[in-house]
Amino acid sequence: MNPPNQFAAAYLQEAAEQLALIEEIILELEARPDDTEAINRLFRIFHTIKGSGSMFGFDAVAQFTHHVETLLDCVRSGKVGVDKRLVDVVLASKDLITVLLQGGEGVPEERQKQLIVQLNSLLPGVEASHQGETSTQPVTPHEAKAATAGGSHVFQIHFQPEPAILARGVDPATLLADLRKLGDCVVKANTDAVTPLEQFSPDICGFIWDITLTTDKDVNSVKDVFIFVEEESKLEIKLVETPAQGSVPSSVSPVAPAPPSPMIPPTVSEPANAVKKKHAVSEVSKVKTEPAVKGASSKLGAVDESIRVPAHRLDSLVNLVGELVINQSRLAQIADRLNEPGLSAPAEDLERLVGELRDVVLGIRMMPIGGTFNRFKRLVRDLSDELGKEIDLVTSGEDTELDKTVIDHLGDPLVHLIRNSIDHGISKPEERLKEGKPRRGTLSLSARYEGANVIISIEDDGKGLDRDAIRAKAIEKNLISPDKQLTESELFGLILLPGFSTAKTITNVSGRGVGMDVVKRQIDALRGTVTISSQSGRGTCVSLTLPLTLAIIDGLLVEVNQEQFIIPMSSVLENVELSASQRNTANGRNILAVRGELISYLRLRDIFSITGEEQDLERVVIVNVGGSRLGLVVDRVLGTHQTVIQSLGKFYRDIEVFSGATIMGDGRVALILDLPGLLHYTSGGNPLVE
Repeated sequence: MNPPNQFAAAYLQEAAEQLALIEEIILELEARPDDTEAINRLFRIFHTIKGSGSMFGFDAVAQFTHHVETLLDCVRSGKVGVDKRLVDVVLASKDLITVLLQGGEGVPEERQKQLIVQLNSLLPGVEASHQGETSTQPVTPHEAKAATAGGSHVFQIHFQPEPAILARGVDPATLLADLRKLGDCVVKANTDAVTPLEQFSPDICGFIWDITLTTDKDVNSVKDVFIFVEEESKLEIKLVETPAQGSVPSSVSPVAPAPPSPMIPPTVSEPANAVKKKHAVSEVSKVKTEPAVKGASSKLGAVDESIRVPAHRLDSLVNLVGELVINQSRLAQIADRLNEPGLSAPAEDLERLVGELRDVVLGIRMMPIGGTFNRFKRLVRDLSDELGKEIDLVTSGEDTELDKTVIDHLGDPLVHLIRNSIDHGISKPEERLKEGKPRRGTLSLSARYEGANVIISIEDDGKGLDRDAIRAKAIEKNLISPDKQLTESELFGLILLPGFSTAKTITNVSGRGVGMDVVKRQIDALRGTVTISSQSGRGTCVSLTLPLTLAIIDGLLVEVNQEQFIIPMSSVLENVELSASQRNTANGRNILAVRGELISYLRLRDIFSITGEEQDLERVVIVNVGGSRLGLVVDRVLGTHQTVIQSLGKFYRDIEVFSGATIMGDGRVALILDLPGLLHYTSGGNPLVE
C-alpha cells in the first residue's frame, strides 16, 4: 500500500537535505580520510535514507542504498580505506539516489547495474579478476541480510533513550516489540535512573534496557530498529559468541513477563504483532531539533526549536507586512495633518510596532549563504578533474545572511564565475610550477556585510586578466576605437558585454562568449553590481554587491516639482545645497566643489524632462555608485521613508533607470531610482543630458 502523501512528501524533503549533507561530508572526508566521525555521519545518513525509503514505499531507493551502506560499513570497520575511487562512487550514488527520488526518469537500468558493480568491487575480498562477475541484480535489504547472516547470532544491546523521547512521539515499547520480530529476545530493564514518585512526569523516560537478541539477521537489521532514535539516545550493539541452540548466556537473567503499562514497563513482553510502528511516522514528519536534555531525567526541556514553513506562506506574510507599512504611513500623514494629540500618540506607537514587525518578518526570510557555498565544492572538484587541474576551494563568511529570494537567484551567476575562474584563470599544475606558484591553485569564495549590502567575492590565484587581449578583442568587435583610452575598470567592464570572450579555444566549460553578460543581467535584476579587479600573474577577483533584501528598503524621499522619487538610503552619503550662482560658475559643466573635491552631478529635472518653475536653491544628494561619488540634483529632500518595493510589471522591465515603485501614504506613486542604471543611461549618449 502506498504511504500517505504527506508522509512521502516529508520523507522527500528530509531526503533532499540529507543528500546535500552527503556531498558536503564526502568532500570533507576526501581531504581528511581519517575523520572517523565524518565516516559515521555518512553511514548514518545512508542508513536513514534506506530505512525511511523502504518504509514509505521508495523500494528502488532502499534496494540501491543498501549496497552503499554495505560498503560504508566496511569503511567504518577499517576494512576499506577512503580514496578517490570511494569518493567518486559515493558521489555517483548520491546523484543516482537523487534521480530515483524524483521518479527514476532518465536513469538507464544498465547505469544502475554498473554502479552496483563499482560499489561491490570496492568491498574487501573481491578480486579484480572477478569484478566483472559480480551480481548486478538489485536485491532487497532482507535478502542481502539473510545471505550474509551465516547462521545464528547473539547480540548484546544496551539501550538508554533520551529522557524526552516520549514527548517526541516515540514509544520505546514499539522498538522492543520490533526487536522480538527478529528472533528470540530477552529484555531486562534498569530502573535506577527513574525519578522519585514526587518528581515523576509521564513525559520523561528514565528506563534503561539491556537486551539479548538471538537472530539469524546481521547487525544492520538490528540497527534498523533504532534508526530514528540512535542519534539522540545512547545505543550499544555488540556481537557476542554464538551459543548452543536454545541456550542463553549466563550473564543475562531472564525476567518474568509483566503486563503492559502506560509508564513503560520494566519488561516488555506483549506480542510483536500487537504494536505498530507509530514512532516511524512521527519521526519523519516532525521537525529535526537538538535534544534539550541529554543524560538527565529530572526535567523535560523544550523540544521543537524550529519548524518548516512553505516558502509561499513567507512570501504572503511579507506582502501583508508591506501593505501594513503602506497603510501605517498613510495613517501617520493623516495624524500629522490633523495635529490631534489623541491620534498622534497611537500613530507613533503603531509606527514603532510595524517597524519591529517588518524587521522580524524580513529576518525570517534571511538565510545563511553557507548552504549555497557548499554546493560549489562538488562543482570545483568535478571541473578540476575534467580539465586536469588541481584546485582547492576556500570559503569564508558562510554565516552571512541574505534574503532567501536573493539566494535563490545567486546560483547561476556564481556557477558562471567559478567555471570561468577554473577554466581561464587557474593553470594546470605543470604550468603553475613554471610560473613559480604552488602546484595546487586556490579559488576563494567569501561573503561579508558592507552597510545594507552583502559583498560576495570570487577570487583566484591564477594568471590574471590579459589587458592587451581584452583591448584587442574590443577593437576587433568595434566596441571601442583603436585610439580610445580606457581606465582599468572600464576595460574590465568590457568582459561583461554579450558575446565577449578572449578564449582561444572552445571547451565544454567556457569559451563561447556566454556567461559574464548573463552574470551582469542577473545581478542587475537583483539590484546589485558587478566589479572586476585583476593583477597580472597574481589573479582575478569578481565582487558582487547585493542588497540584503528585495522586499522593503529604507529610502530617501526627494521631489522635483510635484514628482517624487526614492533614492536607496544604502547609497546616500550626504546632501548639500546648490545655488543658481554655483551652477553658473561651472561654465555649463555639471560639476560641484564639495570641501575641495569636484563631484559630477545629474539634474533629475533635465533627465526626466520635468517642467515647472526651477528653484533658486536646489539640493544635491551625493550618492555612492560603483565606488564613485555622484550628485543628484532635486528641488527638495522630504526625508527618509520605509519603501515597500512594487514591481513595475513586464511592460516596463527594460527601463533601466528605475528598479521599482512604491505607494505613498497619500496614494501617489513614487519611482525608486536604480542608480547604476541611471548612470549607465546618462553616460550612453542620452539626448536629454547636454
